[in-house]
Amino acid sequence: MQPDLKNPDNTSMTPVFVTGSAGHVGANLVRRLIQDGFRVRVLLRHEDNNEGLENLAVERRYGDIRELHSITNAMEGCQGVYHVAAKISTIEGNLAHRREIFECNVYGTRNVLKAARETAAGRVVVTGSFSAVGYNLDNPSAPSDETLQFYPMVRTMPYERSKSLVEHECWRAAAQGQDVIVATCCAVIGAADFLPSRLGRTLCDYTNGKLRAYIDGGFEFVAARDIVEGHLLCMRYGRSGEKYIFSSEYKTISEILDLFEEVSGIARPARRVPAPVMLAFSEIASFYLSRFHPSFPQRFTPGAIRLLKQCRHANLEKAKRDLGYQPTSIRAAVHEAYAFHHQRNAITNPLAKSPVLNSTDPIENSSLEESIQISPEGGSM
Repeated sequence: MQPDLKNPDNTSMTPVFVTGSAGHVGANLVRRLIQDGFRVRVLLRHEDNNEGLENLAVERRYGDIRELHSITNAMEGCQGVYHVAAKISTIEGNLAHRREIFECNVYGTRNVLKAARETAAGRVVVTGSFSAVGYNLDNPSAPSDETLQFYPMVRTMPYERSKSLVEHECWRAAAQGQDVIVATCCAVIGAADFLPSRLGRTLCDYTNGKLRAYIDGGFEFVAARDIVEGHLLCMRYGRSGEKYIFSSEYKTISEILDLFEEVSGIARPARRVPAPVMLAFSEIASFYLSRFHPSFPQRFTPGAIRLLKQCRHANLEKAKRDLGYQPTSIRAAVHEAYAFHHQRNAITNPLAKSPVLNSTDPIENSSLEESIQISPEGGSM
């Protein structure tokens, strides 16, 4: 029996296939698919932190997207593929780090697409990145749409370049007749953030008193529920060979810190460091850490600072017009994220407030409660 992927209420005996299911977007996507009645098969690696899938009714297969045969074997018998897996990084890193990004993101996408063709798995929705969307060279803060090409003539992060090449793999496959769509993702915040994500870790660090200064700038942020909805809309209504940008709201870093203060009750840092000063410092710090302490988490990397300085905005008209996409609230997403991390004991500051979900915000309380209940006690990574 083939699943009707355009019908969210369909219950099917044929599984949908998801890569990257233990990550932030993937964990939220899997929960939504299960909620909508789909049978879900996920691809995992034994060596990864797969906590985000614990106690979920999913079929588990183990493999690596860099190995075509393991993907093909895992995908056999599925109909509909969500390729969410990616190596995410904002650092330049060493040669080995850059190669890992390239092989995971570019070769991994090529393998997933090829496996979908060989197993007749049907439509593939690939998670893209807003950092790989082009911008107005004379006014980078002008809203970017899907027609603007990635600009490679300036210094960019390996991750950005890899996600641009991911799109090339998608368009090459589409030109050969494969049914593939790119769902472009902005900076994600929300619940079911088990690893956690960079934004989730920043929220925890802020509340625990580890964030003592900030730089201003801005970016497009997307609620976890919104990027999941975007993926489902692409699967149901998207046009093959197209990409769609999904965001919830543009926010400055100052506005994000206002929201962090609101949910936690912890006063925001008073010190704002000028971006040029922070950029100079981060160049030295990131060079040293990337080479001698590569596992140490870096928050304000040179690449991240450059993105924030551009104040990139997104044009969502295509997703709204073609797919019926309706973004929700980043404020609500921050409340959901805080409640999730607080429940997991990742918030250790005794002065921090208990979570309060504001009933005036469109927060999916049932989804949030589910993501909290399935998680074991203990702090985050």
